[in-house]
Amino acid sequence: MFKIVMTISIIIVVIGWVAYGTWRVVSGFSRDKKPKRTTKHLQQRKEVFDNYIKKLQNYEKKPYEHK
Repeated sequence: MFKIVMTISIIIVVIGWVAYGTWRVVSGFSRDKKPKRTTKHLQQRKEVFDNYIKKLQNYEKKPYEHK
């Protein structure tokens, strides 16, 4: 009786692990296909950085004048 119960429980555990592994692989593939969300904060940071880069492109360094 004990051997039957252990065999059935091992089979159930193996089936569970196979189902879990399959679910992880499938959800990983579907996660890779979705575009990443951009938050409002991230958009603001990108805009600030772009503005900073534009300022740097227009910046002209004044030469040092020796006295």
